[in-house]
Amino acid sequence: MVLMETLEIGSRGLVELLMTDNNLVVLDCRSFLAFNTSHIRGSHNVYCNSIIKRRAKGTLTLEAMLPESSMRAGLRSGRYPRLVVLEERSLSTATLSHDSTARLVLNTLQLQIDLSTTQICFLKGGYETFLSLFPELCTEPPSCQQPGTTPTLIARGTPLYDQGGPVEILPSLYLGSALHSSRKETLESLGITAVLNVSSSCPNCFEGDFQYKSLPVEDSHMADISACFQEAIDFIDAVKDQGGKVLVHCQAGISRSATICLAYLIRTQRVRLEEAFDFVKRRREVISPNVSFMGQLLQFETEVLRNSDAIAFKPLHSLTPSAGTFSAQSFIIIIIIIIVTEGLTVAAGKALATQWRDSGALSWPQREHVTCWLEREKRHLVATV
Repeated sequence: MVLMETLEIGSRGLVELLMTDNNLVVLDCRSFLAFNTSHIRGSHNVYCNSIIKRRAKGTLTLEAMLPESSMRAGLRSGRYPRLVVLEERSLSTATLSHDSTARLVLNTLQLQIDLSTTQICFLKGGYETFLSLFPELCTEPPSCQQPGTTPTLIARGTPLYDQGGPVEILPSLYLGSALHSSRKETLESLGITAVLNVSSSCPNCFEGDFQYKSLPVEDSHMADISACFQEAIDFIDAVKDQGGKVLVHCQAGISRSATICLAYLIRTQRVRLEEAFDFVKRRREVISPNVSFMGQLLQFETEVLRNSDAIAFKPLHSLTPSAGTFSAQSFIIIIIIIIVTEGLTVAAGKALATQWRDSGALSWPQREHVTCWLEREKRHLVATV
């Protein structure tokens, strides 16, 4: 049995493979955000966040690397004669850092697939070079302007959340408001075939023309929206598997429906809430899940990443300092308060919360009233849960 070494190919070599090999698999090791901004058509994103990299110790399982079971089975059975691995711009495998996702993926493939039947290739120059030479073979960055929603058509006084149209989160997933869901021409122009209504009051306007599913959730701090996560994910996946597209909406497309989209990304893309939140907010600026929903998403993130077939992730309680300080739940509350009040990303909220927790002081001049509130409430957040 002869094992094949990793073959380095250029952009033109990859184009030739794309044109001639119907079973070619291209694994893009850039970040989730970079991949979904633009990528080679037909490629698959294999992204490992910093926690996975630290825990991997050089290799992963295929389950950790590839969520799609059919692709894992194909790799193990030798169905794919060639795999191409790429990242942003490395000129060769020799220039890859030891902790890069591409290096981790190459190590994993070399150990876990049959190298006598599958040739592993590495794209020299990465996506950056390929895009500059063959932009027509790459997807275009998502546009903020949706079909049929020019600014001149926006009525005076229309709320910001109703302006424009549904935004594409993934090719099979859109997010919008109840008003967007009532525009049949817009839905048809986007190729939407199903509507997920995350409310108890919004009507299903075109039940004879689209597939509908309703999840009667109130935008309330008392609502347990996490109980609907799996049902929503299963519905979106079922529509996707049939080649359709889903619009997820609530009344304003800000809290409930945004929460469902975030949960979907966490589950199916195996990204952390921080990445998912930034990704969705870039597409729909007005999203703002309520405090309770953000807490439920943080808990969902922990469960998904801890229970995945990949690598055990550090649970939230390990983020807390030693006894006598704050519990995981208390720390989450502080993060959520800061995120919602200031409109920050999850990463920035965590940073400020950590500063306050560890130093006992927080300089936040632009939100002095919040600083005072945090200091006043600090004694109530001592670890008692």
